[in-house]
Order: sequence, then C-alpha cells, then structure tokens
Amino acid sequence: MRPSNLGSWSERLKETLDPTDWEDFRALGRRMLDDLIEHMAGLREGPVWQPTSAQAKAALSRPVPWDPTPLASVYQDFLTHVLPFPTGNAHPRFFGWVMGNGTAEGMLADLLASGMNPHVGGYDQSATLVERQVLAWLREIMGYPADSGALLVSGGTMANLIGVMVARNSANPQIRDEGVLGGRRLRVYGSVETHSWIEKSADLLGLGRSAMRRVAVDERGRIDLRALASAVAADRAAGEQPLCVIGNAGTVDGGVIDDLWALADFCADQGLWFHVDGAFGAVLTFSRIHRERLRGLERSDSMAFDLHKWGYLQYELGCVLVRDQNKQRATFVTDASYLEPLGRGIQPDALEFSALGPQLSRGFRALRVWIALRHHGIDKIGRVIDGNVEQAQRLVERIVADPRLELLGPAPLNVVCFRYRPPACSDERRLKAINREILLQLQESGEAVPSSTQREGRFALRVAITNHRTRLSDIDRLADAVLKLGARIADQIS
Repeated sequence: MRPSNLGSWSERLKETLDPTDWEDFRALGRRMLDDLIEHMAGLREGPVWQPTSAQAKAALSRPVPWDPTPLASVYQDFLTHVLPFPTGNAHPRFFGWVMGNGTAEGMLADLLASGMNPHVGGYDQSATLVERQVLAWLREIMGYPADSGALLVSGGTMANLIGVMVARNSANPQIRDEGVLGGRRLRVYGSVETHSWIEKSADLLGLGRSAMRRVAVDERGRIDLRALASAVAADRAAGEQPLCVIGNAGTVDGGVIDDLWALADFCADQGLWFHVDGAFGAVLTFSRIHRERLRGLERSDSMAFDLHKWGYLQYELGCVLVRDQNKQRATFVTDASYLEPLGRGIQPDALEFSALGPQLSRGFRALRVWIALRHHGIDKIGRVIDGNVEQAQRLVERIVADPRLELLGPAPLNVVCFRYRPPACSDERRLKAINREILLQLQESGEAVPSSTQREGRFALRVAITNHRTRLSDIDRLADAVLKLGARIADQIS
C-alpha cells in the first residue's frame, strides 16, 4: 500500500464522484449506447464464443488503480478487452446449460434502473409499486392467489432455497430461535433428475446434503410415485420426518415435467410441503399451447422460476412464490429499532420485501420485467417459447432420421441430449472421446455452443433452446456441423 497525497481538508470536502464535465459525459454515454446497440444488432454475424485473448487476460490483471484514469480510456479498455469475450449466451446458436440471452429493451431497463438506483427493500417509492405490480402479474400467470407471498431474487437457486426454508420453518417454527437441533431427521424428496441446487440448499439450511432422497423416475423421466411413496413410508418407519417433495417443471437434462397434479394429491394426503422447481419450465404458463403441461403447478405450496432463462431477460432475475405469505414472512421478518415504520414519511410501513427473503438491500430488478411484459405482452413471449419447443422437435427429427445420430433420453420440451455414433460402433470409451471432441471443436470454432452431460452413463451433447433469436436454420446448421465433425473425428479416434 502506497502513501497518499490527500491534499487539504478544504479541497477534499469539495470532491465528488460526479463528472467534471457533464456534456463530455453525455457524449461518451451516447457513444456507449450506440456501441451496445450495434453489438446486439450484429450478434448473429460473430462467433458464438471465442477464447479470451492473452492481451485481454494481461489487461484484466492490473494492479490496484490508486490514480484516476479518464473514463474514455477505461471505456476503450472495455471495448478492446471485455466486450469481445462474453460467455456467448446472447448468440442464437448458444445452446449450453440453460442460459438466457437478454433483450434490447432489457438492456435499456438496466440503464434506467441504474440511473435511478433505488433501494427496493420497501419504502413509499415508485420502485416498490413497480415490483408490486410485476409480482401481481406473475402470481396471476402462475395461478397463485393474489395474497400469496412473492419476491424477485437473484435466480433459481435462491428462489428454491427460500421455498424449502419456508417449508423447514413451517414444520419446525422453533428453528428460527434455536437452530437445527437433535431430533427426527428432516427429509426432502425429488427425482434423480432434480437439479443440484437441492443438495446446496440442504447444506445451507443445516439439513445436511444426505437429507435429500433422490427417487427413481418412470419411462418418461418423471418421478415414480410408487417409489416416492415407498421412500416416504420407509423414512417414517425409521423415525425420520418427511418434510417436502420437489416437483420438477422442466428437468435440467431432459426438460421433463413431473406429474404435478398427482404430486399435489400425494403431498396433500401425506401432509407434506409441495415445492415446484420451475427454474425454466414454469414460463410455459406464458404459452397458450403448452401451459396445460403444468397442470397442478397452481396447487403447490411454493414454487421457484427464473425470468433470465426461458423468460429471455437479463441476469440476474428469479422469482419465488409462497402460497401462504404469513409463513414466508414468519421465516424472514426481523425487528430492529432503525427499521421501525413511522406511519408517515418515506417509511410509513414495515419493509415488505426484506421481510420475505434474506436480503435487506435490493436493486431494481423489477423494472426490466415491467418494461418487457408491457412492451411485448405475455402472448408474444409465449409464442416465442412455442417456437423454441418446435426447434427442439426439429432437432429430434434430424436425430431420429439419421443413423449416425442417437437420441439419448426423452426430449418432450426444449432440451435434447444426443450423440454422434459411427456405424457399428458400440465402444462407449470411443464414443465418449468422439463426442467430447465434437463438442470442444464446436465451441472453439465459434460455430455453436452446446454443453455436455451424462445420460445413463453415456456422454451426451446437450442442447437447451432458450433463445428468442434462434431459428430453425440454426438447428439445421448445428446438426450439419455435428455430422461433418463427427465423420472426420471418428476417423482420427480409434
């Protein structure tokens, strides 16, 4: 740490972080906006992804910046070393994991939200009204009561964590004061296809990762209800406390939706909390064609979903709904003299949003939802979702029609797992090596970015289509590239 030349007190008291010349700042701001619009408009023409350059890695390993640098110079570094090397998820041929891609108006919404920079814990302010409005819309779309608990959060993991935490505390109210003590072991149930958030949440909630019971699935990839009933009965017989069942509205590796109605019946009969992980699949409620697939979602005790995945909006943006708002509030509300409502002024009432989740300080996430839903309308977004489902089925058709491609597991929605299979090849070691190399060359060439997974021990190319920019031609281009690369790589790997 170096000595500082702080100057006189009178000089220091005059300092601000505002621009010294607002007109210069305005000109640079307009340039930034123009550059970003051009970047978004030209996404299709560039590579899906490219490795970060050595120059960028060096430039982004600078020492602590004790002295000021002109904003224009900092921005030039952004253009040279940051903007060219994104994850690539905005590109129409990015199919990896389950990532959203953002919208043009979402970019502007974030600019507006940052310009206002409100603290959205509550308070008498416009940002609170916007979030209330957005949450009211989302409750209605998802079939939840108007008085249910609702909160915008960072993403699906946080939303799911909150749902299970409310379940835990509702079953054992003393936990808030006394912690997780000895006694009957709490158990949470979900299919073997449930996302790994549940183990992380069980760890964070003091239940232990082994609290999760992963239940077998049926031939369609849905949780096996008989196996679930057996697991719950066995745990009760062993003196343990079944707590919660996780229903999947779109599994991460297959896009499979559990029989949510049957799960709701089971949980009601067994006295268990019913939580739905709808991280990407819950937005099927936007679709007039596919929303019926989610029948039973509206009967859950809590649910989690993202709007930064298949809702197409910018990161970070998830939502949790809890049917009984009082239970959610009882899980998170705290008292402090410095947060006491005064009946008038800026804080006439208790801080509503911070009483429904772990965060007190919260940003203006709701603005991008408010703008997007009003600008596009639910039906238009639903039609784009329908298009992604059709694109996935086009890929399935290409796979089934070509003996060199093999479908690995059900693909009822927008996630497709498959592999290249040379004629007469049954060597799993060789098949994995071939498909691993296909995947890496697809990514490194910038042609497309699928990701990978294991399906019943078999290495799979995994394609998740959650991009409003994707077209059928992108799907055909991906299939053609896999076939071309597969033929060449298969000759090289024996």
